[in-house]
Amino acid sequence: MSARDAILNKVRQSLGQPASDALRQQAVADRLKNAPQGVIPARGQLAPAGRIDLFCTMAEKLFATVQRVPKPEDVPAAVAEYLRSKNLPASIRMGGDPRLDAMPWRKQRALEVKQGASDGDDAAGVSHAAGGIAETGTLVMLSGAGNPTTINFLPEHHIVVIDAADIDGDLETAIAKVRETFGKGEMPRTLNLVSGPSRSGDIEQKLILGAHGPRALHILVVGD
Repeated sequence: MSARDAILNKVRQSLGQPASDALRQQAVADRLKNAPQGVIPARGQLAPAGRIDLFCTMAEKLFATVQRVPKPEDVPAAVAEYLRSKNLPASIRMGGDPRLDAMPWRKQRALEVKQGASDGDDAAGVSHAAGGIAETGTLVMLSGAGNPTTINFLPEHHIVVIDAADIDGDLETAIAKVRETFGKGEMPRTLNLVSGPSRSGDIEQKLILGAHGPRALHILVVGD
């Protein structure tokens, strides 16, 4: 018997339940099938307009910059303006997200749009968030060809587009929506929760942006 088996046997003995107990196995299966929802703080229980305002406020507290744009057609111009304001090359990297593809990028004739995952040589990347969490200003980023995870972390400037309607008040609701969209067993390979640009205060308690990823996060909130 291995040390692991010995420890587990002692745990089972203390519980007074055998390893093959069908009732315990069924209880675990039921728990996984019907995941309970945690307590939702009052701060997350807001009307849509309040959720969007809170999301923007919390994101800015985490050193992200936030810009509101009326409609998806305004996104390419906003991206080009951001690059100019930061004196960055007129070039972005983005995946094949259909929401981004439908935007009029060609109207920005000076802007180069490169498709696919980032190799680390891109100054700026553009992603579309699956959702947002108002109580913490957090973006819900799903992996896949539409929004490669490398764009989340390799470019120094990460520009994220999010529909205002996709901003939820709390983490529990955002995760529940992902489950409803994909279903158990069909979830994306990776789900990243992004709160502000990369930062660290490990060295002499001095805050350093861009320590482990983008040093700037710019969020474009589309719609009301």
